[in-house]
Amino acid sequence: MIKYLLIVIYLLTDVIPAQYPSGEDILKKVDENMTSDTEIIMSTMVIHGRRGSRSVTAKSWIQGRDKSFSEYLAPPREKGIKMLKLEDRLWVYSPQTDRIIKIAGHMLRQSLMGSDLSYEDMMESPHLADLYTTTVIGEELVNDRNCWVVKLIARKDDVTYHSRKIWVDRERMIILKEDRFAKSGKLLKTTVIKEVFQVDGRWYPKVLIFKDMLQKGKGTEFIIESIEFDVDIPEYIFSKASLRK
Repeated sequence: MIKYLLIVIYLLTDVIPAQYPSGEDILKKVDENMTSDTEIIMSTMVIHGRRGSRSVTAKSWIQGRDKSFSEYLAPPREKGIKMLKLEDRLWVYSPQTDRIIKIAGHMLRQSLMGSDLSYEDMMESPHLADLYTTTVIGEELVNDRNCWVVKLIARKDDVTYHSRKIWVDRERMIILKEDRFAKSGKLLKTTVIKEVFQVDGRWYPKVLIFKDMLQKGKGTEFIIESIEFDVDIPEYIFSKASLRK
């Protein structure tokens, strides 16, 4: 009987981990669902600060992993601000000063318009498999959806967050929740997807809540008003000359 029980225990411990797909396969499917050659996005960022909330509306053009251009449309205080990302370089144009500023070094850690997002967050590659090793550590429910729980560890020391924990919808292959950690293990930021929608057969976040755990406030709500995939974008959009146009 004891020998039989030991065999059963051995078989169970050997079989259960094999039920999980690999972390790399999960991230690959997430990438396939979330990324495209080009995107045009209309978004609203609601910043919930200690003194109240304010909304910022923007239009963004994105090409691949390395090129993006954003123009802020409202409110009047932010209207006309533009941002250009080319690979690991970022420039911001302010119409109030008519200046183009390169954001680099410690400036990348600064808050984006007082939100819970930093410039560094905006610069990071969306392809997590390029930056992290992955391990599937279990399954959990998020918003009544069955999710894979995946732990990510940075491949290099210069990555913004040393580790992450993500919850991936098993059916829709979209990240529904994420925690980001420092090398010490301290929780730095959280992301929760409150609503998703389907566009051209893809599942995509509709409403996200970002929270910087080192700051006071109720977080930043990011709302995707509309998104278009694989559309033609003129190449001149991704140039420093476009910042002043």
